[in-house]
Amino acid sequence: MTPAPIAVALDAPDLETAARWASLVTPHVSTVKVGLELYLRYGPDVIASVRGASGVQVFLDLKLHDIPNTVAGAAKAVARLKPAILTVHAAGGPAMIRAAVEAAPATRIAAVTVLTSLSEADMERTGLAGPPGDAVRRLAVLAVEAGAQALVCSPQEVAAVRAEVGRDIILITPGVRPAGSESQDQARVATPERAFADGADLLVIGRPITGSADPGATAAGIAAALRRVSAAARPGV
Repeated sequence: MTPAPIAVALDAPDLETAARWASLVTPHVSTVKVGLELYLRYGPDVIASVRGASGVQVFLDLKLHDIPNTVAGAAKAVARLKPAILTVHAAGGPAMIRAAVEAAPATRIAAVTVLTSLSEADMERTGLAGPPGDAVRRLAVLAVEAGAQALVCSPQEVAAVRAEVGRDIILITPGVRPAGSESQDQARVATPERAFADGADLLVIGRPITGSADPGATAAGIAAALRRVSAAARPGV
């Protein structure tokens, strides 16, 4: 059975736990996500540990945001680890995004639009006036024009972003919470079924899976629900 388009966020307290979570979920999901905290604590070794023998795709979520030359150097440095996806902040601008794309040609560069933890009030305080959806669409178009092959946006903006950028761009959605789960520090959320039906290609799910009593069974359950949505809403896909 084909693994579901889910990236499990391995926000673990230690390398052993991250590797164990990865081994439990990889029969059911296509991707595991390594974030900034885990990468800074353990360095490049974490990639091999969570990839294991399964060959699961690794999503390296470092959200690079610096001058183009620095981001190019960072992207080139991690490209040797062969992550399937590497994130940069779209707010870094087109030159920075282009530098990352050129420095890591074998890795899909995903531009983060607006963090899912930010509400409209938060954005106003940082000088980004207007609804989050407006900023997300604006940054999405900028990033794609600069060469980004993927975009990260909240589930609430997926349909609008899809309409802006077309079918060829991979849309990645954090802030995905199964029905009944707490939103925790996410402000703009949706269920996996809703996000997928709206056009998301890869769903980032962390604590609802890794914080459950049986991460493997939880991942399997969400994967099964997505397959039902796919069969109903995307026949032939």
